[in-house]
Amino acid sequence: MKYLEFIFHTNPCNEAITDVLSAVLGETGFESFIESEGGLTAYVQQNLFNERAVKEAIACFPIEKVDIKYSWSEAEDKDWNEEWEKNFFQPIIIDNRCVIHSTFHHDVPAAEYDIVINPQMAFGTGHHETTSLIISELLEANLTDKSLLDMGCGTSILTILARMRGAHPITAIDIDLWCVNNSKENLALNGITDVTVEQGDATSLKGKEPFDVVIANINRNILLNDMEAYVTCMKLGAELYMSGFYTQDIPMIRETAERLGLHFVHNKEKNNWASVKFYKKS
Repeated sequence: MKYLEFIFHTNPCNEAITDVLSAVLGETGFESFIESEGGLTAYVQQNLFNERAVKEAIACFPIEKVDIKYSWSEAEDKDWNEEWEKNFFQPIIIDNRCVIHSTFHHDVPAAEYDIVINPQMAFGTGHHETTSLIISELLEANLTDKSLLDMGCGTSILTILARMRGAHPITAIDIDLWCVNNSKENLALNGITDVTVEQGDATSLKGKEPFDVVIANINRNILLNDMEAYVTCMKLGAELYMSGFYTQDIPMIRETAERLGLHFVHNKEKNNWASVKFYKKS
């Protein structure tokens, strides 16, 4: 699978601007981001790149007075684990209960749940606020013997934690074949052999047995578009956890969910990113 590497430079440049930039680029097909000096390095599958959509996203950037320029090239083949080791990925501890690290880390802090991943091009390490928000939810949830669906599974961090907390059976789905393969590798690293990993989108949910728990950490537009498919494959009383959007998007997410028969439980926030929890009314 060929990727394009984009270098975005923003003026001014700060964390809030790069977070918003990654979100709007995510809505145009970009799936992997690394903060870099002066902006952001972003990756998109070559066959999904739409330059018109990127230019429109920049033209409609929601923060005023930000100048954004970019250049791109075909991404070279790299040892992505080595790249993460050198440039970004460090062990992370969430809620003092879950530690996420890779095979190249040493002296990893002890925690109740120890998750090992090799991120490769899936780039889901638990550092992003949306991932840590869902992890916090899963640490609080009763998952024992609950059937679970992880939509947009990425590296399958959430799937791995859910299985460690007793969820079973679990189906993990991602539209990207690279993520599917990386998920299988990460599951094996954690000794998990009884999770079904599939390539697909929300249309692949048709005909599946209903689930007790559904996780979807993607982005606002996909969640709004696909939420009906999630609800259709939820049992009565099932829980739905969603993230990948900003706090200002909560009313729109909640309105759609309640129109589909879901009951709002609560939301959590971290650095203007949000997660929400709903359940299907019985």
